[in-house]
Amino acid sequence: MNINRIDQMELRLNAKAAHRTRQAGQKRRQRAQWWFGQMRRVVNAAMEWRPCPPPKPEQVYLGLSPND
Repeated sequence: MNINRIDQMELRLNAKAAHRTRQAGQKRRQRAQWWFGQMRRVVNAAMEWRPCPPPKPEQVYLGLSPND
């Protein structure tokens, strides 16, 4: 098939739908900014934890025979 003519397809978008999409994107961005702001506050307010001391040594017996 040989196509010698190339036409540009015209696509008309509904202006209201494009505006709604832009508003939804802005709302989503605002919610994300709020969420990450809350998470930053939580991290900044977290207390500093000290690591646990190492556990005391424990004697472990290995049962190598069926009678143990």
